[in-house]
Amino acid sequence: MTSVHKSASPEPYPPLVHETPALEAAVTALIDRVFGPGRFAKSSERLREGNTLLADCSFVSLRGGAPVGCVRMWPVTIGGEPVAFLGPLAVDPDERSAGLGQALVEAACEAARAAGWRAVLLVGDGPYFGRVGFTNAHTAGVVMPGPVDQRRVLLLPLREGGDLGLSGPVAVDPQA
Repeated sequence: MTSVHKSASPEPYPPLVHETPALEAAVTALIDRVFGPGRFAKSSERLREGNTLLADCSFVSLRGGAPVGCVRMWPVTIGGEPVAFLGPLAVDPDERSAGLGQALVEAACEAARAAGWRAVLLVGDGPYFGRVGFTNAHTAGVVMPGPVDQRRVLLLPLREGGDLGLSGPVAVDPQA
């Protein structure tokens, strides 16, 4: 595992590493613990089922070898245009309030930018994700696969105009 977070001073949370197949079961257990079985009813879950994880844009924070935080990214399309889909973001309750969630989101979005994605889509809390630059300013025409509060559909452009002109149904990217 390669650490992607390096600092001369100790951080309030463990370093971030890319998610690997060896971590999948432990990461899934963390997500289940944080969200419970209700997560399977969310429309966002339809975009993860049968999809391929963007491992180069997905991160885990390990303490004592066990995941205490994770963020995953998935390839989707909006009206046929490819974008990265962020979620779930899960942080163990004992690790919250130290900035780990925001660090995970920032690492995933920077990795998506480096990989050439035009934008990142997510469904989440506007004030929380707004700190990283997500907004619903250009999501009125974005149609999730199932019921969703449209105010929670957020985009982060990763290049100039990366969030413009995105409209239509959100689906698993058939190229993935």
